[in-house]
Amino acid sequence: MNATERTPADLLRSALAADPGRPLITFYDDATGERVELSVATFSNWVAKTANLLQSDLAAGPGDRVALLLPAHWQTAVWLLACASVGVCADVGGNPAEADVVVSGPDTLEAARACSGERVALALRPLGGRFPQPPEGFVDYAVEVPGQGDRFAPFAPVDPEEPALIVAGAEYTAAEVVDRARGDAPGLGLTGPGSRLLSGLPYDTWKGLSAGLYAPLTAGGSVVLCRNLDHLAEDALAKRIESERVTATAR
Repeated sequence: MNATERTPADLLRSALAADPGRPLITFYDDATGERVELSVATFSNWVAKTANLLQSDLAAGPGDRVALLLPAHWQTAVWLLACASVGVCADVGGNPAEADVVVSGPDTLEAARACSGERVALALRPLGGRFPQPPEGFVDYAVEVPGQGDRFAPFAPVDPEEPALIVAGAEYTAAEVVDRARGDAPGLGLTGPGSRLLSGLPYDTWKGLSAGLYAPLTAGGSVVLCRNLDHLAEDALAKRIESERVTATAR
């Protein structure tokens, strides 16, 4: 364990330094047929741009809460690491009325309007596409994020002991996220670099977030994140496990 890795953002920086070209997240949506693969470098670039949007344009900082009304998706993973980079608390499925910023997918826009602060909408279309018609009262993430900077530096140092994540009613500091995920990794079959976990779990529990993002990151492995996995027949799943060189599954 690297003693300097106290936050999820620290883990991502270490992964980028170790092997920027390796796959980190391979995302499937089995309702649409979408497949996206992001290397550590590509994922880190999305995180940097999103963190810049969050810190500069949306004026979020340590002590603020960001409600993430998003499914298990590669862009959700980006937002989780962007929040960790800025030092704000990511409240997964949280109450928009109690949040400083809300980030919503296309299916939760009405609920998201309860937020009196900044509102961001994600179309969740293939390749990060924008809405055909931007939702009224929201910033379209796909429109705003490309122009953001490729490097990110927080205005204030991120405190590992401050709240970083809320999921299923439980609150975790940044250090607790790292420690818990590291502890989960062996039980998930993540034995180190080269480990590749297929997760069909939703992001609305700690177990789903750990399997679908944090534990693979702590182990130096990667995740095949599958949304709507129940649409996939067992023989097709077996082929995916083989073709993606999956070493463990969580579903």
